[in-house]
Amino acid sequence: MSDIDELLSIRAAELYYEENQTQDEIGVILRITRWKVGRLLAQAKANGFIRIEIVHPRARRLPIERKLRETTGLTDVIVVSAAGVSSDEELQARTAQAAADYLTGLRPIPRTLGISWGRTLHEISLSLKPGWAPGVNVVQINGGVSLNQHAGTAAATAVMIAQKAHGLATLLPSPAIFEHRETKRAIESDRTVAAVLEQGANATAYLYSAGQADENSALVDSGYLTVAQITELVQKGAVGDIVGRYIDKNGRIVDPELDERTVGIQLEQLRRAPHAIAVISGRAKHRVARAIVDNGLCTVLITDEDTANALLSSSD
Repeated sequence: MSDIDELLSIRAAELYYEENQTQDEIGVILRITRWKVGRLLAQAKANGFIRIEIVHPRARRLPIERKLRETTGLTDVIVVSAAGVSSDEELQARTAQAAADYLTGLRPIPRTLGISWGRTLHEISLSLKPGWAPGVNVVQINGGVSLNQHAGTAAATAVMIAQKAHGLATLLPSPAIFEHRETKRAIESDRTVAAVLEQGANATAYLYSAGQADENSALVDSGYLTVAQITELVQKGAVGDIVGRYIDKNGRIVDPELDERTVGIQLEQLRRAPHAIAVISGRAKHRVARAIVDNGLCTVLITDEDTANALLSSSD
């Protein structure tokens, strides 16, 4: 491109994008044909003189989605924009809305949706609109009865998602982690609990988030683990948890004894699932997101652009 054409392309872009002039009007102003105006605008974009950014909260980053699908082999990837986000809570809400949009458009509609619990899943339940699906039954895939004075949201999340889909919710009446493995085995042998676990293992699709391995973990907030115990898990290589099970960067359980006290479906069931949707956002979850994607623990990833770029950087 000559210096004259470069200046013309910049001027055409200014008139088109900042002054809202039509291509015909720009042609008159610059004394060139409408055809050349279009060519100059295309050249300005190709040469990086123009940067177009869609800043709506529900905007997606389609080029990043495409590249991440190609590099990871995931069935689908949804990447939300981080533009204008001022807090982790806002980013989480934006990602949860994207997950709600994805579920609403999901075809075929899953007959049974297995879900985990936590802040992200609760945000998704709030973001879904009544009638998002014509009859989806929801089943909890890991225990979520809160152990402290804070009111738990696990049951409320499952019930809300099911009610908004004109379906039924099947709850898992159990804590996420027991103090003794014998107690956990006894509870799982109960006919009612066993039936829920079986239904969860045979769900048509799964929807879950991931927990970070630090003091902000939902398992700490719910009274299951202490900050000191999380620190020990990190020293063993933990990068985060999936359905209450702590994994390392290779997707392996870091503490078998703790895992034997954890109630819920096994990770292998997620690996074998034809439709496992992971909803993850925030810098604190970059490492667990990488472990999930690299080790086949999801088929669909819904995340923010910073997390997506971190995954692309690691694959490069």
